[in-house]
Amino acid sequence: MFLDRFSNHPTPSASPAPSQRSYSPAPRRPGPLGSGLSRPSLQPRSSSLTSLVSRANSSIGSLPGIARLPNGSGLKQSTAAPPDVDDPFEVLEKIVGVSLQRSKEDGNDGASTIQKPDELLDDIDFGTLSLQDFVESRASNKSSIEVDGEMEDIQSVEEYESERDKFEDLHRSIQACDNVLKSVEISLAGFQKDLGIVSMEIETLQTKSAALNARLENRKKVERLLGPAVEEVSIAPAVVQCISIGQMDDNWLKALAELQKRLKAIETKANGSENIKAMTDIRPLLEGLTSKATERIRDYLVAQIKAMRSPNINAQIIQQQNLVRYKDLWGFLMKNNTKLSGDIGQAYINTMRWYYLNNFTRYQEALNRLSIIRIGQTETIGADSAAPRQKSPGMPASHDAHNIGRRADILKTSNTTAISSYAAEEDKNSHYIETSFRSFNLALIDNISAEYSFLTGFFHTDTYAQMSRRCASIFEPTFALGQTLATDLISQSYDCIGILLCVRLTQAFAFELQRRKVPVAESYLNGMNMLLWPRLQLAMDAHSESIKQASATVSARSAASKLSFTGPSAADQTKLSTAPHPLTQRFSQFLYGILAVSKDAGDDEPVTNSLRRLRGEYEAFLQKASKGAGADQRKRDRFLSNNYALVMTIIADAQGKLAEEQKEHFEELSEGLRR
Repeated sequence: MFLDRFSNHPTPSASPAPSQRSYSPAPRRPGPLGSGLSRPSLQPRSSSLTSLVSRANSSIGSLPGIARLPNGSGLKQSTAAPPDVDDPFEVLEKIVGVSLQRSKEDGNDGASTIQKPDELLDDIDFGTLSLQDFVESRASNKSSIEVDGEMEDIQSVEEYESERDKFEDLHRSIQACDNVLKSVEISLAGFQKDLGIVSMEIETLQTKSAALNARLENRKKVERLLGPAVEEVSIAPAVVQCISIGQMDDNWLKALAELQKRLKAIETKANGSENIKAMTDIRPLLEGLTSKATERIRDYLVAQIKAMRSPNINAQIIQQQNLVRYKDLWGFLMKNNTKLSGDIGQAYINTMRWYYLNNFTRYQEALNRLSIIRIGQTETIGADSAAPRQKSPGMPASHDAHNIGRRADILKTSNTTAISSYAAEEDKNSHYIETSFRSFNLALIDNISAEYSFLTGFFHTDTYAQMSRRCASIFEPTFALGQTLATDLISQSYDCIGILLCVRLTQAFAFELQRRKVPVAESYLNGMNMLLWPRLQLAMDAHSESIKQASATVSARSAASKLSFTGPSAADQTKLSTAPHPLTQRFSQFLYGILAVSKDAGDDEPVTNSLRRLRGEYEAFLQKASKGAGADQRKRDRFLSNNYALVMTIIADAQGKLAEEQKEHFEELSEGLRR
């Protein structure tokens, strides 16, 4: 068909054009159309066929001339149609049966121009229809489409009318949203304006802050330079008020320290070359404030010293809570008023002398109520066992004056407390002399240590020599009381073990004071040793004299019968004559007691010489007593050997250098008898 050749060429192309063979029912023309052929323009019509034809003509007119050449044609193309060829539009009018008007374009020499349709169809299916039937069917379809469009428009209007309320509601909602958005816009605009104002204020504040910081830095620099100098020549009103009328507490001590600091600074500047008028102005104020502080310190210390004189008062509580806590008061007083500080110090010494003397006197009276076992001269080693002996009140019936028993435990007891006054008054048991001696001196040592510790803390401006003299002056009457007690205990006593235990206790007290670094009681303990050692030697000498007297009464013929405790018959005399003598039992127990107490002692003590003398008297006694065993020398040697063996058996558990010496001596005596 004719229109099919347009569908095969939707756009011009530079490629070789397809065959220009016409599908029109008109007879084929031998000559091709020229590229410059002019076609008459079609009159616009309402029919779809006219529109289709005009689109086709437009497509044809838009094709280049080379596209309309027959395939393989090499002929030169001509711009004018051959004279013997009919006009295609005429032929088309004959075919279609419709008059196609052509319009002449200016400058085309009568050539017709066909308007190109807007859209070219790639393929048109005619089916069994002819070209006119196809055009009519297209026209009817277009009419039906237009009718359908009009129906659709009518339906859209009806739908709009039915949905009108919804659209109005939507319109009102949109208007409300617009109003809200306008109010939000107004609020945001106002907020933006406020932000601008705040930003300006912040900038202003930043400027002021920078200026204040600069001023502050300048003030700090000036304060760092002038502050120390101003503080040295000034004193705060709060310090003046606290010292004048404030309560005596920690704040008062801080104010006093501040006053001392200012006084020291003023004194330093006054001694220097600087002449500052402020020092002249503040000096009278500081002097008056110093006098006020001195007056208040005096009143406070006098009140505390008076409180110590109250009955049943514990002075150590006042010392720790009211004096040591405020030790700076004494330093201030010593520096600013030496005379007043000396008077107050002497008042304190007098008060404490009375305090300790009064309390230790009461304690001594309580200890005197204890039942003390006193060993007299009738209980010496060589005393006649048949002679009547004076028993002390409270002395147990099974008392053995020469047996140490558990008396040495007092040296190694873990109980570091003395017997209280109440316990001493209520105690009904019997005690040896070392019990009272230990309790009194232990309490004295503890109080000396506490007092010396207080003196070093409160009177911290004194030297150690001054503190020692002050403490010794306080305890001087108490020391005399202790020596009186010791004298009462040992003056008439022949209890060598008890006296030696008192000596060991005194040595232990001296070691304890050295450990505590308290040199005050050294003179007291030395005096106690000078009192105990001579009495111990006197008692030891009394025991030696008793053995010597016993030796003098022994005769060569009746030694066994006179000194025997059992008084054997003449038939048994030969059998019992070699048994150890009863005096050996007492001597051995006495010797063991002395050695047990002297376990850590050296060989340079006075007790060593006393023991040697006692041992010599005992050996002399045995030599005389052995003659009572008969004239047989072997029997005498057996008697001596048995006595020496008993001595070595009893002292076998003794330890120490002195004990080893005694063991070796008696071992040598026994070995000499065996040879």
